[in-house]
Amino acid sequence: MKMSDHQEIADAEDARLSGNPTSPLRPTGDRLPCHKSSVCSRSYFVVVMVFFHVYIINVIALLFYVHYNSGQEDGSRGGDAPSGGDRQQHQEQRRPAPSQQHFVRDVSLTRIEGIRVGHVQKVSLVPDKVHEMRTLSLKPLLFEIPDFLSEDECRVVMQLAQLKGLMESQLMVQEGQEELAKELDLSPEEIFNLLDINQDEQLQLHEILTHSRVRDGIWLTPENLQEIYEGLKADKDGDGLLSLEEFRLLSSDAFQRFLLQRGVKRSQLVRNSRHTWLYQGKGAHRVLQEIKERVTRLTRLPSALVDLSEPLQVVRYEEGGHYHAHHDSGPVYPETACTHTRLAANTSTPFETSCRYITVLFYLNSVDGGGETAFPVADNRTYDEVSLIQNDVDLMDTRRNCDKSNLRVKPTKGMAVFWYNYLSDGKGWVGEQDEYALHGGCVVTRGTKWVANKWINVDPDYQRQARFQQLVTQLPDEDNDEDLILNADAQNPSIHQDL
Repeated sequence: MKMSDHQEIADAEDARLSGNPTSPLRPTGDRLPCHKSSVCSRSYFVVVMVFFHVYIINVIALLFYVHYNSGQEDGSRGGDAPSGGDRQQHQEQRRPAPSQQHFVRDVSLTRIEGIRVGHVQKVSLVPDKVHEMRTLSLKPLLFEIPDFLSEDECRVVMQLAQLKGLMESQLMVQEGQEELAKELDLSPEEIFNLLDINQDEQLQLHEILTHSRVRDGIWLTPENLQEIYEGLKADKDGDGLLSLEEFRLLSSDAFQRFLLQRGVKRSQLVRNSRHTWLYQGKGAHRVLQEIKERVTRLTRLPSALVDLSEPLQVVRYEEGGHYHAHHDSGPVYPETACTHTRLAANTSTPFETSCRYITVLFYLNSVDGGGETAFPVADNRTYDEVSLIQNDVDLMDTRRNCDKSNLRVKPTKGMAVFWYNYLSDGKGWVGEQDEYALHGGCVVTRGTKWVANKWINVDPDYQRQARFQQLVTQLPDEDNDEDLILNADAQNPSIHQDL
């Protein structure tokens, strides 16, 4: 059968199925008329409907686009934008909760290079004057700047502090140790194990002393501790060591109770001084504001960080005054919150610490005798807390062993020293605590010592720091919220130059 014969049979079958009464086969050359019910009309209808649906979908998408854009621009359009409280409420509803907002870290903290001990850099801090900044140590990164303050500025700061009134830096005996122990919820065995650093199942004198100096309280010497042991009858065999059985007999605040009964001298405090705080913000004395601006230029940190840090602390040490070795900042762990960002963290944490990235210390007068700032382990090869108390030498005791510190800075009127209390995290932010930043104030043997401290607070947790600055600054334009976070002045040229 030929192919044309097959085609004719198929056409006849189509005609029969479509209800055509004429069943004879048509010649192959004739064209079928195209009625409305035919395949041609159905194909045309399908094509039209497809184009119609595409058109409808495009219109709907366009409406959604216009509606979305108009909603985004409500805050910037005058006639259509809600006014007054309605507008503010509308913006607050759209702004994500601070605890849920994530800030992209696009700013790095400038960290000045020390190069080497003795290296000198030129710094421009005030008009028409160049200061010299010398590296004192690399661990910690520590610098000194002579004549940072003028004689008149030193005098004004001391007078403002006296006008404000100074308070005792430390109470004679701090109470509440029993409540602290309850909060920690630790058994005597657990406390003993934590204090037993070398895990020899005996508490040595230096292990007890190291723990007793974690908080501001009474500065215990090995002799004091042996006296307490005798008074409490704790060391029954008299070997100067406490076993677990002997330790169990002591209550958590036994030391404090004994010292309260015996009495405490000022020389036995961790610090013996008086201090006050001077505000440096808008409306403050011109000298105080200029000092803050100078610190900002010195450290090359964003002004927002300096502005939102602690006020200027002014301290006076009378003859016999001291401050035993300590860190200005504590290590930050997941369960620890920084004091300055605690509210912004929006979480409950059992411990707080002062997160002071940089310390700038100003000497307001030259001391007649003593009063040096000591750095016991500056540029040591290693740091070991236990080794600070060895062979009857306590490097943290600034009344007895200041002369054994690796570095001492003599107080000179107008001079400033500054150091970093934290290392870098390698990504332009705050890293771990620099343990080598341990420092203290040697006992003043003659005269009076006046100093001022400017601490720059930075939370090692960038999200908490950014959230804190957003909450404090409260810019009205939510689109600029992230711009205020640590926005350094990138247009200012470097003010540090090597000599």
